[in-house]
Amino acid sequence: MKTQKFTGLVRSFLNLFLKSECSLCHRSADRELCPYCFRQLQHCQLADPSQFWDSQKRVFVWGEYSGTLKRAIAAFKYENNPQLGKPLGCWLAQAWLNYSELAIDNLTVVPIPMNREKLKKRGFNQAELLAESFCELTNLPLRRQGLERVKDTKPLFELSLQQRQSEMKDALILGKDFRRRLPRDRVLLIDDIYTSGTTVKEAIKVLKQSGISVYGTVALATPTKINNRQSQSPEE
Repeated sequence: MKTQKFTGLVRSFLNLFLKSECSLCHRSADRELCPYCFRQLQHCQLADPSQFWDSQKRVFVWGEYSGTLKRAIAAFKYENNPQLGKPLGCWLAQAWLNYSELAIDNLTVVPIPMNREKLKKRGFNQAELLAESFCELTNLPLRRQGLERVKDTKPLFELSLQQRQSEMKDALILGKDFRRRLPRDRVLLIDDIYTSGTTVKEAIKVLKQSGISVYGTVALATPTKINNRQSQSPEE
């Protein structure tokens, strides 16, 4: 882990003086992604990101968790590429703003939190970085610590639906941002991957117990079959 962090620091330092490289293929690039990877990622966008927004789920998803998008999320989270949060969060925001019937103004954005130990190892919360970029474009207020994860849960993709529910039970509490003062607006949750919805449901339960209304969830990616209980997606 120390070697990975050192490599990331060296890369960031060199990029101050040299032309940047693509975070996915390491070709020369002016931004986080080269034109080729940019185009490949755009092909992963769903034709209708609002297709999962209904009376039960209320989930808005940018793209399909496969191919280049799956690779990009892995590079983002596990290969020390926090800079990918900028374009990915921006695309999510652009898609959201295209649905004016959903993209209302009176919302407060809350990222799904990571456990403190896991956050310390990774160095950043990918959902928070997506939320930062999302809020820059939508002008919605961001409450980074609206929720807190107090349980170091196992990777949920290794578990059955029943095991996921048991693992996430009491894993989240109200964060210090909302312990100080409850939001006046409804909450919009943000995460990188939406699979079974176990984490989101637990977050909604915790917020509702404190009298906070949840408007819905926006996520960067989901498997094609959003209800597939055996989905091999690293939802955390």
